[in-house]
Amino acid sequence: MPHPTSHLLNLCHRGTRAREHSGIGKASGIADYSSYLPSCLHVVLDALFHDFRVTRSGRGFSPWEGETINVAPGFDITTAVVSALDSEQHEDLAEPDTTDENLSSLAAALTVTPIPETPSLSMACEPSNTSAPRKDRDKLGSKARRRAARKASKVNDHVNLLPPARRPKHVKTAVPVKTKFQLMKHRVASTGWIGLRDDGQSEQEKAADFEEPGWTPSHRLPDFSENNAGSRAFNTPSTSGRTSLYIIPAFQLLTLQNHSKTRPLVDAAGRVFAVFGGHPDDPNWKRDVHDPAVEAMEEARAKCKVSEARTYHRRGNWPPLSAGDSYGGGQTHPGALVNGVINTAVLCALMSNIAFIRLAGFATGVFANWAPNLFTYYATHMRHFYKKYRHLKRPFLNSIWCACTFNLGPQTCSLGHRDFANLAFGWCAITALGNFDYTKGGHLILWDCKIILEFPPGCTILLPSAAIFHSNIPIGPNERRYSFTQYSAGGVFGWIEHGFQSEEAYLASLSSEERARDRTETRERWSKGVGLFSTLEELVSM
Repeated sequence: MPHPTSHLLNLCHRGTRAREHSGIGKASGIADYSSYLPSCLHVVLDALFHDFRVTRSGRGFSPWEGETINVAPGFDITTAVVSALDSEQHEDLAEPDTTDENLSSLAAALTVTPIPETPSLSMACEPSNTSAPRKDRDKLGSKARRRAARKASKVNDHVNLLPPARRPKHVKTAVPVKTKFQLMKHRVASTGWIGLRDDGQSEQEKAADFEEPGWTPSHRLPDFSENNAGSRAFNTPSTSGRTSLYIIPAFQLLTLQNHSKTRPLVDAAGRVFAVFGGHPDDPNWKRDVHDPAVEAMEEARAKCKVSEARTYHRRGNWPPLSAGDSYGGGQTHPGALVNGVINTAVLCALMSNIAFIRLAGFATGVFANWAPNLFTYYATHMRHFYKKYRHLKRPFLNSIWCACTFNLGPQTCSLGHRDFANLAFGWCAITALGNFDYTKGGHLILWDCKIILEFPPGCTILLPSAAIFHSNIPIGPNERRYSFTQYSAGGVFGWIEHGFQSEEAYLASLSSEERARDRTETRERWSKGVGLFSTLEELVSM
């Protein structure tokens, strides 16, 4: 059998004759012949016929000078290469299976990358070329150690959640908003993990038998900002069809002069229960972060596929896209939120956008600065969670929350609601985006606290959204508003506390004495959770 090299030379000669007969021109050398060969053969020809290069140290690449190795009879490299390329092409063109039973697994494959185990440094650092000089082996070992350390760092990013550096100067210079709200006396679900389900009405609206007439909030800023003795009364249609006298007590309006100044909200006991984080003191924040985020939102809205039924929900009328990990709502185990193939691609583009990465990191920094004890509680539980479920991952590595939602507008103004599935005593981060006059619309109404906050585009607010009933004031008809939220489901924390099992399985494994202790812990969970919030004095002294 002829040597495989002869096949390459025959291919080159056939290529030359083809060029000459086609009128392209005569070949000028072996390099021209290679343009007619597959790319893999081009590499072989370069190795056979070109001058060998040298490394930076001056060592040259030597040709093979050993014995000729005879291949098995009947082997033909041309046939093998053509066959391999043909099979590879068919693999690339294979259509994905998007039937209903496989859609979830396909979307999960696109969104979740399994996290490998931490590599062994001793194995990774072993040089592969033991016959090389000692100096070269040392270089190889050093490079391998650095590579292994980087890989281990990436793996541990999902498990080792270190808090950002605290910024005490922001705490000392902040002007608090003092309220009469009593967070400890607020009611949540009996388990203490989640908030109470709401029926879309605040306590004031329930008293007046009032219900929002449409899918957008109807309360305007003048309804709350009367400068009188304490309340404003006006006639409004009620749920029973008759006209009733609806009284809204005077609300405290929080106006903002500097959007980069943090404003903590303090309850009657002095606890910081919510924070207007604003945005970093960066003159280019709008250009570098806000505007690109709005552009990405608008592009996502145009490309996403959300059914009309899903755009109408308890919070209003707009398409939401959610990603991350959750537990609750009928799930038997924690898992990643599932989206279709198109929406998964849209979410990947949003979560890899540097603007949202910066927004996620900023909100996490505000959390760690103003509720360090609660942040540690989150970090401890998330560390256990992602160490147990290494196939899951947070939407953003620089964020403490395990899920997020992109509310794609174009007029994201929420009806009154509680995000009751979130951790009851936890914080949810809300970032407003868009082009609207924040002095006239888009305000955040905290009904239980009787507070209205101006909410400018590009700013972030953190609050216990599962416990406090909240909504927005509508914006103008030609304005645009989007929002980006980050949160963690209360069910995830319960799953971890129950030994990574459901509450039913956990309670079934307990003795009568252990069940009694569990009932006591359940009754105290809300008060202990509220105790994780810090007072201003505690924050200043840290």
